[in-house]
Amino acid sequence: MTATDRSLELINTAAHAAADKLAHDVIAYDVSDVLSITDAFLLASAPSDRQVKAIVDEIEERLLKELGAKPVRREGDREARWVLLDYVDIVVHVQHSEERVFYALERLWKDCPEIELPEDAKATRGKAEEHAKLKAAEAADEPAGEW
Repeated sequence: MTATDRSLELINTAAHAAADKLAHDVIAYDVSDVLSITDAFLLASAPSDRQVKAIVDEIEERLLKELGAKPVRREGDREARWVLLDYVDIVVHVQHSEERVFYALERLWKDCPEIELPEDAKATRGKAEEHAKLKAAEAADEPAGEW
């Protein structure tokens, strides 16, 4: 079994929305062969809680406006460290970068086929690593404060 056309449409719209809000490392997996509860997962991350929330809000808004889809469940909203949007056909995971590294969902689903995403979503690959290097360089350039 493979992801339905509706699932792919939802995934692509959600991926566009995530990319528009500068999500990092957007990737999607067809999990229909191993899970009976959904067809696909979309994973995205961001370096701040505020950005995680902005990405989630944009995905929700775009899926409702463009495809008439509302999530049946939304979890993790309060802390905005890992927000899950369940659309039945797809499940969207937007994680803070630290949670993304710690939980490594890609490892869990690595045997599932990756879903081809739009170019803007593919362009987000490696952004988390770039961001981490930039932050490390900034931290190294800051003089140690003398108290």
